[in-house]
Amino acid sequence: MQKPHPHPSQRLFGAGLLALLAACSSAAQAASYTMFRDPSCGCCEQWAEHVRHGIDVEVIVHDSSDMRAVKDARGVPANLRSCHTMIVEGYVIEGHVPAADIVRLLAERPEGVAGLAVPGMPIGSPGMEMGERTQPFQVIAFGEAGRSVYNSYN
Repeated sequence: MQKPHPHPSQRLFGAGLLALLAACSSAAQAASYTMFRDPSCGCCEQWAEHVRHGIDVEVIVHDSSDMRAVKDARGVPANLRSCHTMIVEGYVIEGHVPAADIVRLLAERPEGVAGLAVPGMPIGSPGMEMGERTQPFQVIAFGEAGRSVYNSYN
């Protein structure tokens, strides 16, 4: 018994769907994230490497000797600041935020959230690895909706 051939409109739909998926995949791979850092800070490059491998994007690094101005211009609250600031599809990523939380933010796009922050430089956070030593830390969502704990790590 012969299998029925797909109707031409089904073949066209399938081809269109494949083209759309390929375009989306290419757009995601072509995306770049912009990170601002103090040129004397070494952990920032390690964190950027974590993001490159966790999300598979190009991270463009800009050295700035006035990180306070960078953070002020992007609305990062003073008590949520860390050593580097990244701009990701309009969101502000402050400090050593794990790549998985950035992926989640971009998927969920919560209303009233301007960005995510890991205040300070907690030991064991991405880019701050020191063997088996770790400190608990939280990823804080901030913006018009206020502040909330987005994720917690031991």
